[in-house]
Amino acid sequence: MASQQTNQNTKTSRRAIATILSIIPGLGQIYNKRFVKGILLFAIAISFLLVFWNFIDIGLWGIFTLGTIPREHHSVQLLIQGLIALIVLVFGIAIYAYNLIDARKDAIAIEKGKKNPTLLQGVRDFYNNGFPYFMILPGLLMLLFIVVLPLVFMVGLAFTDYNQYNAPPRNLLNWIGFQNFVDLVNIDIWKDTFFNVFTWTIVWTVVATTLQIALGLFLALLINDKRIKFKRTIRTVLILPWAVPAFVSILIFSALFNPTFGAINRDLLSVFDMAIPWLSDPFWAKVALIMIQTWLGFPFVFALFTGVLQSVPADMYEAADVDGGTRWQKFTNITLPHILFATAPLLIMQYAQNFNNFNIIYLFNEGNPPVRGQNAGGTDILISWVYKLTFESNQYNMAAAITIIMGLIVMGFAFFQFRKTASFKEEGRY
Repeated sequence: MASQQTNQNTKTSRRAIATILSIIPGLGQIYNKRFVKGILLFAIAISFLLVFWNFIDIGLWGIFTLGTIPREHHSVQLLIQGLIALIVLVFGIAIYAYNLIDARKDAIAIEKGKKNPTLLQGVRDFYNNGFPYFMILPGLLMLLFIVVLPLVFMVGLAFTDYNQYNAPPRNLLNWIGFQNFVDLVNIDIWKDTFFNVFTWTIVWTVVATTLQIALGLFLALLINDKRIKFKRTIRTVLILPWAVPAFVSILIFSALFNPTFGAINRDLLSVFDMAIPWLSDPFWAKVALIMIQTWLGFPFVFALFTGVLQSVPADMYEAADVDGGTRWQKFTNITLPHILFATAPLLIMQYAQNFNNFNIIYLFNEGNPPVRGQNAGGTDILISWVYKLTFESNQYNMAAAITIIMGLIVMGFAFFQFRKTASFKEEGRY
């Protein structure tokens, strides 16, 4: 019994010693007689400190202070350097954690009587186990610096006072917490503009997307009817709006809806002695945008539903006919559930895409006409308003705050809807 207790204490002490020694990277591996690995980890740690210590030190100082001397310190550059320093620091901590875990794991292996692998075996094991990680490492680095870094930078700007009146290097930025979000709902011009633009964005997203889905579904059901001839020709014609680049179509529609020389007023409505101010009245401009988006969006939905309808089993309709089912009953109980099950995630993406559909808003009339008492146009949605705040009025802090709100709305809506779709629930079950 005493011998077993002593043996257990020896094993525990070896693990502890290896882990404690690994506080200095590589010493734990050397203690475990993994000399090559220990020397390599020690060299990596020393190289990391020599190369990145000053960068990380200045970066962390800069991200907390955003500079202390106006005109000499650039707050935006310090913020970016600080974020990069955090990413580099995370990689350094990951290597350090690996060093600790690896030393403890080797100590446990020695306790179990396993022999240390030879250099060739170690290289082979490293290749077999670590090769996938090395293959994804370039993609991970690109993701971090091309996607994650700009997003985190934008989030950081939302909590600063960076605007056209307080811009570096002439002035230093300051961390102001949630003040931008508070101003967005408290200060009149921001509050009125935000709620008007936000409500229009919701209406635009729901109405335009629902109409394009409804039109695509109606046409797909119509073309799928057995009594329709020349189906291939009709399908080709209906998909043509999708084949033309969207920006070209939008610019053409902008000319067509022009109240002065546009063909819609001049050639069509003039027959009824009508002239609608499509570009100068916010209501009619919104109506025009919804109609254009319906035209641009239905071909994709039509093609999607057409393909899904081909996969509905014919015997289900035959069984419904035997049971005396009506056309409406077959549609609501067979066709529609089958379509929604197969396409629900893509339909949700249509709503999310239109929520941030910058192209049509900006290309049609740049979010105009102007509206008294607000700093956004009458047809601006959140994404086009953010563009104007960023590139026209230099209100970077408010633009970043609105972008965060947009991102939270889209992520929350998409996550909730994906969780509720049957296709998501069935994923991985088989």
